[in-house]
Amino acid sequence: MRSNRAKARAGVSMAATLPLLAGALALGIPAAHAADSPGRDALAGTKPAWATAKADKGSTSDNAQVTARVYLAGRDAKGLAAYARAVSDPHSPLYGRYLSAHQTQQRFGATKAQVAEVTSWLRSSGLKVTAVTKHYVAVSGDVAAAEKAFGTQLHNYAKGSKTYRAPSKTASAPESLNGAVLTVTGLDNAPHKSTHNDQLPPPDSVFRNSGPFSSYYGSNVATTLPDAYGTKIPYAVKGYTGQQLRAAYGAGTRTGKDVRVAITDAYASPTIAFDAATYAKKHGDAAYTSSQLRQVLPKNYTKTKECGAAGWYGEETLDVEAVHAVAPGASITYVGAASCYDDDLLDSLNKIVDGHLADIVSNSWGDIEANQTPDLAAAYDQVFQFGAVQGIGFYFSSGDNGDEVANTGTKQVDTPANSAWVTAVGGTSLAVGKGDKYLWETGWGTEKALLSNDGKSWTNFPGAYTSGAGGGTSKTVAEPYYQKGVVPDALANANNATGNRVVPDIAAIADPNTGFKVGQTQTLPDGTQAYDEYRIGGTSLAAPVIAAVQALAQEARGGKPIGFANPAIYAKYGSQAYHDVTDNPTGSGLAVARIDFVNGYDATGGLATSVRSLGKDSSLQAVKGYDDVTGVGSPAPGYVESWRRR
Repeated sequence: MRSNRAKARAGVSMAATLPLLAGALALGIPAAHAADSPGRDALAGTKPAWATAKADKGSTSDNAQVTARVYLAGRDAKGLAAYARAVSDPHSPLYGRYLSAHQTQQRFGATKAQVAEVTSWLRSSGLKVTAVTKHYVAVSGDVAAAEKAFGTQLHNYAKGSKTYRAPSKTASAPESLNGAVLTVTGLDNAPHKSTHNDQLPPPDSVFRNSGPFSSYYGSNVATTLPDAYGTKIPYAVKGYTGQQLRAAYGAGTRTGKDVRVAITDAYASPTIAFDAATYAKKHGDAAYTSSQLRQVLPKNYTKTKECGAAGWYGEETLDVEAVHAVAPGASITYVGAASCYDDDLLDSLNKIVDGHLADIVSNSWGDIEANQTPDLAAAYDQVFQFGAVQGIGFYFSSGDNGDEVANTGTKQVDTPANSAWVTAVGGTSLAVGKGDKYLWETGWGTEKALLSNDGKSWTNFPGAYTSGAGGGTSKTVAEPYYQKGVVPDALANANNATGNRVVPDIAAIADPNTGFKVGQTQTLPDGTQAYDEYRIGGTSLAAPVIAAVQALAQEARGGKPIGFANPAIYAKYGSQAYHDVTDNPTGSGLAVARIDFVNGYDATGGLATSVRSLGKDSSLQAVKGYDDVTGVGSPAPGYVESWRRR
């Protein structure tokens, strides 16, 4: 889930988002550039839903400054989406016929003439061109120049308790550009940033778990604590290791050898090499070989205070250590963004695609759908389609606030996990027993009750909801073809009679009460820094675990990339490839006991004893068949080998 230390973003519902755009995004085809004024092509979705007449506070000063990105549609946007679908669909004759990065750019990227024409138009409007890439032209200038370029007026609008700038009508581009412009971002200046989906302590202050612990599920029963659901309950595990996760998800002898996995987050941990090597040695994971872990980083970082840069160090550490623990033979490339803002995160994704740095990309960050504007959604979908054409698959954590009602007051999903072009990874509570035996999983959803003062009962058992796997039905993205016939109509039609995208697609361990042990250099109370370990969870764990399992599956395919996996994932639905996860697999209710340091470090500040119920995810339920907590389920022992080429 989003770190408790991350700044919350004010959000409003996007239920009124243009249905035309929603359908286009789900198909991967840019929305029609309908005529908005003579000689202009409308750039659909560039006027945000929150820029209403009621919220309008008047014109923005002509002298105010604007920085924007004009994303290029390329020479064949519809062809790009069609080819991305064809090479990803197991039923297509083009399945797996990927193009190289160079071939993709030559076939679908913007031409030099298109870039020159777009650049000339922007400069003639009085804007300064600050950067030109394969994907966009970045500009800066005053409001008057931006209004001239994009055929709209910029006004100030109330959004929550703050005021932001936005177009008063849909932006447009000259018709003479012949559709060379995909969209423009930056005309509104509301924050467009992501937070990491996890339950991480701040790495600049040490965090430790208090015991007692279980070494595997049920190994240490809390006999002196009150019953829950009519029985004594076990203490939470100290933190599963790679060996236990590999056994649970059917790794067998596969290691992900020679498969390339990329990880994106913001910033970069200065101690990742030491931490990852130390962790592997302590837990029996294979040692990293030369160049098996590398980083691709920007020249400069920005917005470090606003984004809480130090909070992202632990995110990178979790992602790297989880991938290596499950797929110790895979090569890992960490691609750090210059900030937590969408523009910079998009740059990281584009680096992977442009250089084909990996076939599998794990992403443990996101935001609520209400904060995702259609212009940014179009930019994200384009990079995902470019990746699909090359055989690159993107995996995004689904979020850690369940249906988001407790967090935002509005039922919604997270983004970019809502994209029809990515694999959204939900979360489970995992029970691995003695001898690394898989026992069961529930959907991840936690209710917490504290021990009563007399120690004889749990106060208001089962207690209040704290966190759970993100999921539900999108309000903005139409139902993709691969979900039809698998996702129940009651879910697909929840926000739209014609059907919308439902999240997630697949799931893995996420519950921090049945979590993964991670090792990281942290700052001790005396100011010194030292390596330490703690248990962690969140769909930030589930995403790299699934990415690692996909690396094992790619090895089983003889190294042939899986690419965008969703069509094949849904084609396997109902088979022995999946554990069909439900919320109460034992039929009696499930919970674990936890004793935590109040100060997060040692017993000097006291201890807090609680019971954590499993399988209680807000209004979302893990049921038999597809559900909006765990998707089609979690990988079973037959999953990895089901990808073998036949």
